Amino acid sequence: MVDFSCALKLAMPISVLSAIREAGTHKVTVKGGKYLEAIAEADTIVFDKTGTLTKAKPTVVDVVSFEENNPDEMLRIAACMEEHFPHSMAKAVVSAARKKQLAHEEMHSKVEYIVAHGISTTIEDHKAVIGSYHFVFEDEKCVIPEDGQAKFDNIPEEYSHLYLAIDGRLAAVICIEDPLREEAKASVDALRAAGISKIVMMTGDSERTAAAIARRVGVDEYYSEVLPEDKANFIEKEKAAGRKVIMVGDGINDSPALSAANVGIAISDGAEIAREIADITVGADDLQELVVLKEISNALMKRIRRNYRFIVTFNAGLIACGVAGILQPTTSALLHNTSTLAISLKSMQNLLP
Repeated sequence: MVDFSCALKLAMPISVLSAIREAGTHKVTVKGGKYLEAIAEADTIVFDKTGTLTKAKPTVVDVVSFEENNPDEMLRIAACMEEHFPHSMAKAVVSAARKKQLAHEEMHSKVEYIVAHGISTTIEDHKAVIGSYHFVFEDEKCVIPEDGQAKFDNIPEEYSHLYLAIDGRLAAVICIEDPLREEAKASVDALRAAGISKIVMMTGDSERTAAAIARRVGVDEYYSEVLPEDKANFIEKEKAAGRKVIMVGDGINDSPALSAANVGIAISDGAEIAREIADITVGADDLQELVVLKEISNALMKRIRRNYRFIVTFNAGLIACGVAGILQPTTSALLHNTSTLAISLKSMQNLLP
């Protein structure tokens, strides 16, 4: 007449479903209860910078030209190359050219897009490349003009940089401001208080830009000029060391890392493939929802452990009383089923105030 299975089989799933529902009220979509458990156990979180710690609404603030190139002409060429790709930096370049009414009709040959690196093409028989420092200077072996080193060294480090080179020589650096989310620093601090012991930022930006952002956000570690496989490899290494890892990203470049992590979280404004691969999607444009998700997950595991202890203790007491003849079978059954109903109803309540 009395056992443990009824309450356990009802109260535990109800607790999980209630937590998923509650997360949904904060515009967080969770694809399964096991991911809430993984969030609760996680001790490491890895952020991609662009679109997660920043607003993903970058704007061009300056075009630094070299070798007497016209800045507007450099911006026009850059927009012509970037207009085919959905990355937020590319959109910023195209938008800046549009605001200046710089027409950029097709003037290049076939465009080759190298994921997480940049773009290579030919314009009027001149090879042109645009992208990261690593791509332009290390992969493509482009050089800075002899008289441009001082100008290059004085480019403001707080901006992200796109490097445009023509025929192997740096033609321009496009400075792009991608402002930090106002809540980024507070969210990082709150995640640390909620139990995350290691907070990491990874970005394809240069070392100078990454260092400036990392200082402002307050992360424990940061890595610059990383490739998609670098993010995934870092996560695999952390997992091998026994850590539980959350990855937060929004772009195509983040997809391997989202798959590798114990829990992948995608920001809803990001690439569709990132949202498809991720285990959890944050729909709100606010990093504080990550803190709420962590708090819900922590509270869920506490509720499950509390329910388990109560179910085992209460029903073990009923069984003992039945064996001793203190309680009649009908009374034991009534108390057993009433407690099962009560704990199931209580498990439907919100976890957070």
